[in-house]
Amino acid sequence: MNHTPPRPVNRLLVANRGEIARRVFRTCRTMGIGTVAVHAPGEEGAAHVSEADTAVRLPAPGGGSPVDAYLDPHALVRAARSAGADAVHPGYGFLSENPGFARAVTGAGLTWVGPSADAVERMGAKTLAKRIAREAGVPVADALDPGDVRPEHLPVLVKAVSGGGGRGMRVVHDLADLPAEAAAARAEAASAFGDPAVFCEPYVRRGRHVEVQVLADSHGAVWALGERDCSVQRRHQKVVEETPAPGLPDGLRERLHEAARALARAIGYTGAGTAEFLVPVGGGALGDPVFLEMNTRLQVEHPVTECVTGLDLVEWQIRIAEGGALPGGGPPAPRGHAVEARLYAEDPREGWRPRTGTLRAFDVPDATARFANPDGHGVRLDSGVEPGDTVGADFDPLLAKVVAHGHDRRDAVRRLASALAGARVHGVGTNRDLLVRVLRHPAFGAADEHPDGLHTGYLGADRLTALAQPLADPAAERLAALAASLAAAEAARSPRAAPGGVGGAAPAPGPGSPLPAGIPANWRNLLSRAHTRVHTAGGGGGRRITTAYRTVRGAYEPEQPGVRVLSAAPGLVVLEAGGLRRALTVHTYGGDPDVHVESSLGSVTLTPVDPLPEPEAAVDPGALPAPMPGTVVAVDVREGDRVAEGQTLLRIEAMKMEHRITAPAAGAVREIPVAAGQRVPAGAPLAVLDYEGPHP
Repeated sequence: MNHTPPRPVNRLLVANRGEIARRVFRTCRTMGIGTVAVHAPGEEGAAHVSEADTAVRLPAPGGGSPVDAYLDPHALVRAARSAGADAVHPGYGFLSENPGFARAVTGAGLTWVGPSADAVERMGAKTLAKRIAREAGVPVADALDPGDVRPEHLPVLVKAVSGGGGRGMRVVHDLADLPAEAAAARAEAASAFGDPAVFCEPYVRRGRHVEVQVLADSHGAVWALGERDCSVQRRHQKVVEETPAPGLPDGLRERLHEAARALARAIGYTGAGTAEFLVPVGGGALGDPVFLEMNTRLQVEHPVTECVTGLDLVEWQIRIAEGGALPGGGPPAPRGHAVEARLYAEDPREGWRPRTGTLRAFDVPDATARFANPDGHGVRLDSGVEPGDTVGADFDPLLAKVVAHGHDRRDAVRRLASALAGARVHGVGTNRDLLVRVLRHPAFGAADEHPDGLHTGYLGADRLTALAQPLADPAAERLAALAASLAAAEAARSPRAAPGGVGGAAPAPGPGSPLPAGIPANWRNLLSRAHTRVHTAGGGGGRRITTAYRTVRGAYEPEQPGVRVLSAAPGLVVLEAGGLRRALTVHTYGGDPDVHVESSLGSVTLTPVDPLPEPEAAVDPGALPAPMPGTVVAVDVREGDRVAEGQTLLRIEAMKMEHRITAPAAGAVREIPVAAGQRVPAGAPLAVLDYEGPHP
């Protein structure tokens, strides 16, 4: 319960940023509630800041990282009071499950849009939550202090006591690795949630991650709004979520719902929350579920539940905080099926490293609704970014959630795969192609008939490697490179080419075509001329592609067997390949050398190769550069140490995740030019090695 009597919410501050802040603001607008955004230094132009009625700049304590600004409860309360807010919504992540923040809000006479601080505290401490669940008759997984783990307990999963989202999680198979892994988990949890506490529980390699959405009011009503399957994960981070969970027997589904309701009643829970369970998989069947934890906040994946129930969960969070009661008659029955995919700024070609840069384009043409349920079946987009935004290294790499609601699972999955395949995301690498391949994979599609085939190990190393391949195969990349070459040629000769973005629609050269301005009248008398262009695929990090074509009496003749040019313009090239017509749109942006080519064959990013590059400064062959901007969290070796291939040298944090810098070959550490706590730009030298033999 709040410390203050329930009262109407008139102006609400969201103590968060990005996509979840925009999501809450969307509901506030429909309810006639004023909105207040907060932001760290440097985020003045962020989308969530622009959409709020009022915005407050948060200080970064002690000149720390922008993340620190969102982890100061007293600064957030001061921001709410200075902006005249009478309520605070915590969103998810940051301080959303911090009981001290909830108490600070209610202690200041503000309405806390969430469960009571006591409920947050009892469920937020995951070890205490397990004890409460056991007392309520809910089966639980054991929780151990890292110091109490013995060989017979292995393997174990190290988890953060506070927060979630895969941060602060490590799998440990060898007891000797536990101290280092626990220390790394503590550092990551402290950075993401302000709490370094961790614990261990048994690690189940094959299990279904199923969670139940709870909604409860202060009048005794507790609803279980169906369950979500979140088993498709990478590095313990959810990638695809859906509801209803496919292939669950009705008896098991009801057991999960009742366990979630019992847990909520046991702590007098109010508002929206999620009880998470692990259902073991093995022998062609699903085992008995065990309780993992309860998230006392809105989940990232809440839109799928909204789609199938027709409810606005943020609206009900606010109404319950105002003292409102859930309607009589119980929760609405689910309608159809909904699937959500998380679009992350990360590059599978570069070891899944988070990607930073300017988002040149961001569009999901198939989306029929934003931050709200589609009108009927359709595609919903909840994004934290807009074209022109800078994707930095300080925050979570989640760009957006794309959600499809369909008549049934097959319909929803097909809609979502098509929407993602047709999305335009230029400027940063993403996991988009992985998402499309997962959704179209036969094993994922068969989860209704073979529920034991879907589990948290679904994206194992072998399958992940296969599914992470670009949608555009080498043949498609060659066609894209040809289109980019012809579009550049057309842009160079045509003053009608649009500056930046998709070029204009100048006609292709050919018999009967009008001559563009500035071209000599006798230019067509040149019988033949050869042209060659070179690109690298994947934004400079992929393979080299050489394109050769000739202009013969003004017409383009590519030196690719079976390929004809039907038309060419600066922004659109139409080719015939193998007897099939292919339209390829070509996008360029001023000041950015990359060319983005879109077609039904997939999206391809190409970087032109300068035939006469500037001479580069000599680079020490032993230097290991920072793969991204970030903060050095630990240095694991000293100058003079001998290291083995693959040994961790140091760790940096970027986008709230820890990344290890390892030795590419055996050698000795000559120099460590950085220290723990130091912020480094991309490309900065982190370590210098003297290798013992051949090295990459």
